[in-house]
Amino acid sequence: MKTLARAIFAFVLLVVVAVPRWGEANGRFARHIKALKQRLPPGFAVVVEPPFVVIGNDTQDVVRRHAESTVRWAVEKLKADFFARNPDEIIDVWLFKDAASYQRNARRLFGATPSTPYGYYSDTHKALVMNIATGGGTLVHEIVHPFMRANFPGCPAWLNEGLGSLFEQSAERNGRIVGLTNWRLAGLQRAIREKRVPALNALLSTTTSQFYDDDPGTNYAAARYLLYALQERGLLVKFFASFRANVDRDPTGFDTLKATLGETDMADFQKRWEAFVLSLTFP
Repeated sequence: MKTLARAIFAFVLLVVVAVPRWGEANGRFARHIKALKQRLPPGFAVVVEPPFVVIGNDTQDVVRRHAESTVRWAVEKLKADFFARNPDEIIDVWLFKDAASYQRNARRLFGATPSTPYGYYSDTHKALVMNIATGGGTLVHEIVHPFMRANFPGCPAWLNEGLGSLFEQSAERNGRIVGLTNWRLAGLQRAIREKRVPALNALLSTTTSQFYDDDPGTNYAAARYLLYALQERGLLVKFFASFRANVDRDPTGFDTLKATLGETDMADFQKRWEAFVLSLTFP
């Protein structure tokens, strides 16, 4: 009977908490986990991967693999090149194993129906909510944003989303994170051929609402592949550091971009950049 009772209890609530790499003595994580247990649905595993807590409706081993191979990898690589400090708050990463549980639990836990099949960040709940069955790309994209808020509060939307989008299809090259070509390429190539891509000074000058509301597909893709071009020239890390240091004088980043590229005629550069984008392929 004791064995049966234990099995029933394990089925009703599976909560496996891995020892944090920063030590279980970290009181903030201990308190966070205690509070989290009060609202976890049955059948969830929890793995602490500072500065995140990774929660998934799958086995301990599967959730731990996601935490180590995606979350830990992305955090270490992003911090090596772009971000000196962690977010101040603990952020939950909810990994739902399929579309049905993603939709169901987003409504149940956060009171919202997802507008994307992949995943999103909820500032209200300090949570990344993911359908991990679609892959880890969106998760890496969303990990960028809390680090950006902690390290570059004056960052404009084009850079915030451009960097997140760059790493939604990423790999490791010589020990560093790099973005690869991805599904956004075809739409940008079409926009270039149709002459719908904004001038780079206009793109970089977009307000937050303009970036998200005015042809967001083209804006996301153009920002992504501008950063991709900088990356392929070995200039992305330098540009990011220079822009962050000079954002008070150059809030859009356009002057910093010119200086980093060593360009004086940005209209001519844009023609060459667009030709470069047209030469790219995916997959």
